[in-house]
Amino acid sequence: MKFLHSRVVFGVLAVLVVIGVGALLASSQMSYRNPLKDIFATIARTPAVALQFEIADTEAKQELGLSNRAMIPDNYAMLFVFKTPDRYGFWMKDMLVPLDITWLSDTGTIILIDHSVDPSTYPHPFYPPVPVRYVVETQAGYANDHGWTVGTTIPLPAPYAK
Repeated sequence: MKFLHSRVVFGVLAVLVVIGVGALLASSQMSYRNPLKDIFATIARTPAVALQFEIADTEAKQELGLSNRAMIPDNYAMLFVFKTPDRYGFWMKDMLVPLDITWLSDTGTIILIDHSVDPSTYPHPFYPPVPVRYVVETQAGYANDHGWTVGTTIPLPAPYAK
């Protein structure tokens, strides 16, 4: 009887360990920070378009940008966030696909769009007409497909929205 009791206790302990490990794994996955920020941006036409922004807010992320990616998904953008407004130059170093480069005001209003910038333009840099803090890169054609024009406002994700 004592042997059976030990097996039951061992079995209960094993189940508790499995549950504990599962909970630990689940909590570690829940605490994993996804670099993508989902927002709903109402663009020039309805319905709302869900844009996923990958935020490039450090010099290392900004230098890497979307380089070495064979594909940029639909409704996916990289938002470059600079500490101060300036005329930051963008080029297509190590890019594998063409991009739309969209220059934004502090309120998210489009100032200029460089459409379908091809990787073959490297090392030519592209600049905004005025100093900016925000730049959005999307797959080539995204701006046209979604009715983006100069003057369109793209809602910026919190904490960048003004």
